[in-house]
Formats: sequence, C-alpha cells, structure tokens
Amino acid sequence: MKRRFRLTRSIDFKRVRTEGKSYSHPLVVLVASAAEQTELRVGVSTGYALGGAVQRNRARRLLREAVRPLVEQMPSGWEIVLIARKPLLGAGFLEIKAAVQGLFLRAGLGIQEQ
Repeated sequence: MKRRFRLTRSIDFKRVRTEGKSYSHPLVVLVASAAEQTELRVGVSTGYALGGAVQRNRARRLLREAVRPLVEQMPSGWEIVLIARKPLLGAGFLEIKAAVQGLFLRAGLGIQEQ
C-alpha cells in the first residue's frame, strides 16, 4: 500500500476509533470513519496480545498486502483502521484477503468481490 494512503499518526488512529463505526470478523476488526480530506487513508494496528514484534510485523504486512489491490476501488473521503486479532497469524493469505473484502462490503465501501 502506498504511503499516501496510510494513517500514521496516533491522533488519527484515536479519532477513527472513537468516531468511526466498527465491523468485526474473527481475524480482523475494521473501523471506518468519514474524513474531511478527499483521499482514502488506511491504518493497520496490532496489539501486544498478538505476540512479539515479529508476529505483529507479519500481521501488519499481511493486512497491508490484503488491502493494497482494493485501495483503487474504494471511494475517497474515508479513514479506515484495521485491527489484527490473534487467529490472523494462523490463517492463510486468501482467508485474510476474503475477511478484509467481506468487512469492506459490510461497511458499504463499494468493494466488489473478486
């Protein structure tokens, strides 16, 4: 995922978590909030309960890669936070991609299933 599409600041993550609507899946949680900016921005969060640094970084890489091809199809004006859950580490990439696509569909972000 290109850097211009990423949420990076802690204050942005907090704002999306408090103002946004959440959608859950056993592998990942999606929190979406309408933004003042015109571009879509996506952030990935992993907690310490997920494991050590290696496991958390792997989970972030997997989620970013699952979102990367979908960014072009998403409508602008949204800020999205994806929160990894522990079962994500045992799941295959196709399962993760399907979970992310399903959450985007439930959130009404206009993603077509591929």
